[in-house]
Amino acid sequence: MPKPSALVTAAEISRLAGVTRATVSNWRRRHPDFPAPSGGTDASPLYDLEAVRAWLEARGQGAAASSAEELRSALRLAPGGSATRLVPFVLAAGRLDRKKLDELAALADADLADHAGAAVAALGGSVPASEGIGYKADEASLLRSLMHCVRDEGGQDALDVLAERELEDSAATGAYSTPAPLADLMARLAAPTAKPYPARVLDPSCGGGSLLAAAARLGATHLYGQDVLPVQAQRSAVRLLLRAPDAEVAVRGADSLRDDAFADLVVDAVLCNPPYADRDWGHDALAYDPRWAYGVPPRAESELAWNQHALSHLGSGGLAVMLLPPATAARASGRRIRAELLRGGALRAVIALPPGASVPLHIGLHLWILQRPEPSGPGRGRVLFIDTVDSDQRARGDRAGTQGGRTPLDWDALTSTVLRHWQAFDADSEGFADEPGTACAVPVIELLDDLTDITPARHVRLTPAGIDPSDVAHRAGDLHGQLTESLTALADRAATVTGWQPAGQDPRSWRTATVADLARGGALTVHRAARAGQDRDASPGHSGRTVLTGRDVTAGTRASGSSDDVTLLHAVVVEEGDVLLPALGGRKVAARVADAQDAGSLLGSHLHLFRPDPERLDPWFLAGFLAAKDNVSSATVGSTAVQVQAQRLRLPLLPLVEQQRYGQAFRRLYELAGAARRAADLAAEAADLLTTGLTSGALLPTDIPPDTA
Repeated sequence: MPKPSALVTAAEISRLAGVTRATVSNWRRRHPDFPAPSGGTDASPLYDLEAVRAWLEARGQGAAASSAEELRSALRLAPGGSATRLVPFVLAAGRLDRKKLDELAALADADLADHAGAAVAALGGSVPASEGIGYKADEASLLRSLMHCVRDEGGQDALDVLAERELEDSAATGAYSTPAPLADLMARLAAPTAKPYPARVLDPSCGGGSLLAAAARLGATHLYGQDVLPVQAQRSAVRLLLRAPDAEVAVRGADSLRDDAFADLVVDAVLCNPPYADRDWGHDALAYDPRWAYGVPPRAESELAWNQHALSHLGSGGLAVMLLPPATAARASGRRIRAELLRGGALRAVIALPPGASVPLHIGLHLWILQRPEPSGPGRGRVLFIDTVDSDQRARGDRAGTQGGRTPLDWDALTSTVLRHWQAFDADSEGFADEPGTACAVPVIELLDDLTDITPARHVRLTPAGIDPSDVAHRAGDLHGQLTESLTALADRAATVTGWQPAGQDPRSWRTATVADLARGGALTVHRAARAGQDRDASPGHSGRTVLTGRDVTAGTRASGSSDDVTLLHAVVVEEGDVLLPALGGRKVAARVADAQDAGSLLGSHLHLFRPDPERLDPWFLAGFLAAKDNVSSATVGSTAVQVQAQRLRLPLLPLVEQQRYGQAFRRLYELAGAARRAADLAAEAADLLTTGLTSGALLPTDIPPDTA
């Protein structure tokens, strides 16, 4: 009996065909032979996968699907649990070259299944719970799809596709991943100032291994991980063995608090994103555990158990960086342990992150930096507090975590701010200079009150001392003049985008091609920069150059980074006419065309650069369509840190003359948006300055007539 075909949504069809969702909607309306829904509802219909594939192939669209999409399709037809069983085979396939993968894929079904099972068995104990995994002949098509994905996209992408099916983030399992920019920040915070990167790093709640992978990129050579979910331990082991093949990797599947697989292990650093609000962490069974050097954690304070577990594995002076919910800093039940951590010099810093940094997205999480006290080391009389949440984010509250209200985080700026203050404090805690509104060092004695509340916002002063009324008034006058000029410029720009006519009764439709296809045809080239780890040499010859960041492109500002601060392994020099697009997606992604002032800067690590052939592609036409909402949406992957996959973006195939017509319109819109942004920024800056002047007593309000409405 033939296997039933899977049912897919319109969004899945768009990914399969490599088109936008709007294109699929047009197909449904304009083509009577488009497959009819086979299930679902009127609002969310489902379509037979094989019928859709046949329709796409008849129209020449089938080839647009990537190997990753083919693997997703194969998994939809597979029984539950198939994705989990394939995880160890990703490692085996990832160690083979392209030629060997093709040879294996050409084997008969039974032979391929036997070879795959033997390859997993040969992994030994390097991947937890992989013993006894074998494959059958009827799984050969699934194995081939996996090998094609590894061959074309890489082992990491194949692993992520498997995670989407059965290992996705879920409240039921607590299997939330740490976004890559946050993992990088945490890993960098674990490095003592002016010392080599810690060689031995432990993550006792490793999940998919993102924190340990970040540590490996920076130079860690011994990676230890443990996770209560065996499949998560598998994911972590495979990810690390692929990304750090020269490192010593040991990952175990068990509960770290109840059954520590590394009980006698002493490491140089601990990185951890532990489960939150877990009341079943083993409070009764572990009441007399020797790890509780700072007090037995209350039942509702599992986070404080994880903190002490991390400290128990550190060598003298070793650092632990923990991602924790903000309630851990203030709950009354944890006051005594917080006080003991402060008295013992184990708590070095608390950093408040903005909402959206990690799941749960509506909450601004905290980073705690803990340090195992050195018996003969210096005293720790002060604690650093850093608040990266601006006043607007705090005012938005829980709305900041929703997709409609969240502004994409500027990870470059956030990372730079946090590292700058932490490194200055770590080098000289007593001489640390506070930055009002952002960072301050507080004596421990001032924190030991009835609350022992270590929430950063409680301690970071928002109003600078010694404010000069004359200076505030002068700055307010300057801002008023700039705001008036910017409003005039905005009105002028708005006048250039009026009078546009409708395209007709129906929207225009056109043939499209992916960026990958255009690159293969020589119409453009795609470039990315890569950071260098501490154990790698940077790309030579670029000292002193500015670096263009994702924030610069989004905000329409000039290059704000420096090659002296950002070490790039593979540097890309920006040229006039290049099209720049942020690699991290979000609510809105903006693209821009590099001009003469951008030329000569280095490409930042979170940007795509598209270099078009000017005889075939207009740069502004390229920028406008690349950044279209539907286009970006169909080319993004991930849930917390959304990544834009440049190769999947699509462009209409239009003559150069018509491209230039669209390009001129996109350029005007870009200039309009820039003028509006400048006016809004100046208005917000003026309002903030005047509010601070009034509330600090530096300014007096003018006489304003009462409203007559």
